[in-house]
This record gives sequence, structure tokens and C-alpha cells, in this order.
Amino acid sequence: MNNNYEVRYASSPEAVKQYDTEALRNEFLVENVMTKDTLKWVYSHYDRYMVSGVVPVTKSIELESIDPLKSENFLDRRELGIINIGDTGTVTVDGNSYTLEHKEALYLGQGNKKVVFSSKSANNPAQFYLNSTPAHKAFPNKKIGINDVEVVELGAPETANARTLRKYIVNSVVDVCQLQMGMTTLKEGSVWNTMPAHVHDRRMEVYFYIEVPEDQAVCHFMGQPNETRHIWMANNQAVISPPWSIHSGSGTSNYTFIWGMAGENLDYSDMDTCKINELR
Repeated sequence: MNNNYEVRYASSPEAVKQYDTEALRNEFLVENVMTKDTLKWVYSHYDRYMVSGVVPVTKSIELESIDPLKSENFLDRRELGIINIGDTGTVTVDGNSYTLEHKEALYLGQGNKKVVFSSKSANNPAQFYLNSTPAHKAFPNKKIGINDVEVVELGAPETANARTLRKYIVNSVVDVCQLQMGMTTLKEGSVWNTMPAHVHDRRMEVYFYIEVPEDQAVCHFMGQPNETRHIWMANNQAVISPPWSIHSGSGTSNYTFIWGMAGENLDYSDMDTCKINELR
């Protein structure tokens, strides 16, 4: 049983209005996602979403259950999405091995028992980013390569939000219960993501910011459209977005982020767009 976890409880929009900077960061920011040779989970009460990352360097790391799940195996009642943002690695699932190259993904369905993460090279290790949600049905495991994703071009240079969106774990690519994951890359000269902003009260979301230069940062915006807040973020940090909150960001350079969602439906386009000039 893995005891390396923390629980984040859900906060109402009325409560969040009163939060100062430290409280916002404590509630929603996940500062240390990619941990060496260990799995540290953040268990959110927003749709029971779980976030972690692991960098196997000196040994292979096995996926273990944690106490809040009250299950023998991690995936007894859950599904798992994995995206490798490092070098070549392997995920071994009940004896079957899946090799993941840089920016390849793997979906694991409910009912898998033994899952082990390893790197091909300790000098250039894999970096596995993990999202997990409750599952009601067992779907087949599936690797999603770079050529398997759905690609959408969004935004424009004129509005500083030209970006490429890649859908990895969505129901048009792989059978899932509720988990959705993808990756959005800002083009050079663009800094705004998910703008115009939106909310989707049927789903919560987590953003994981990557490829942020060491001396740069991303300002992530959250809160109700008429009561916004911001959190400054560095590379390889994640942020939890409640269903009632916008989730948008602007960087001091271009960057990439991985988005993950869970909730009532799998309709990617189910969102309520917020007019830019009405944000407060």
C-alpha cells in the first residue's frame, strides 16, 4: 500500500473568493508532480480525480493502491491515463509490456492488477505523467502513438493564441469510462491558452504545464468568469480546475500543457464559452 499521497477537498466558489495567494496555491497547485523513483498522488474530491508523475531512475516502480481507494489493486475500480514526456520507457501491465517513446500515451482500463514503470536509460529516463478516474466498466488497454492522436489547430498569431491541440485519450480514439487527456502546444510568438475561456459545469479539469523555459513562467487563470483569480506556475507543475472555474493561462514564452478531464459526459465540445470582454 502506497502511503505517499495527499487529499485535496472540494471548495465552493464562495469560499474561493476569500482565498489569498497562499490559500489558492495550497488548494489547487500541485508543485511537485514528477518525482524520482516514487509515486506521490494528489487525490482530488473533484470527481475523485487523481494526479501523479514518476521518473524511474535507479529502479522500476510498481503502481500500488492508496488507502482512500480501499481496494487491493489501484485499478480495481479505476482507469488510468499515462503520457510519457521524457525519454523511452516501458509500462508492464500484468506481464504485457508497452514501450512509450517521447509524447506517446497508454490507456489502462479497470481491472488490471500489476503495473510497473521503468526507463530504458537511467541517464535519460522516462517521465510518466499519470491521471486516474473512477471507472464503471473494463475497457481494453491501448497504446496511443503520435500518429494515433486527433490534431486540431486553434487560435491565431494576431490574438497570440495560435496552438496545436492533440487529443490522446478521448472516446473517438479509445474506449473510456470518463477519463480524457490531451496535449496543447503554443506556437512561437503565442502565449494564451484556452482563450476565449470557458467553463463546463459537467466536468472538472487538470492542467499540467510542461516545456516552460527555466527562466519563464505561466500565469494560470481560474475562478468564476466574473470573479477570476490567478496562480503563477513553473515548469512541470499542475493545477486543479473545479467545474465552476475557467481554466486559461498566459505565459512569458510559448509552452505546452497536458489537459485531463473527468465528469458527467465524454462530449469534448460541451462547454460554456465566456466572452473575453465580460471577464472580471
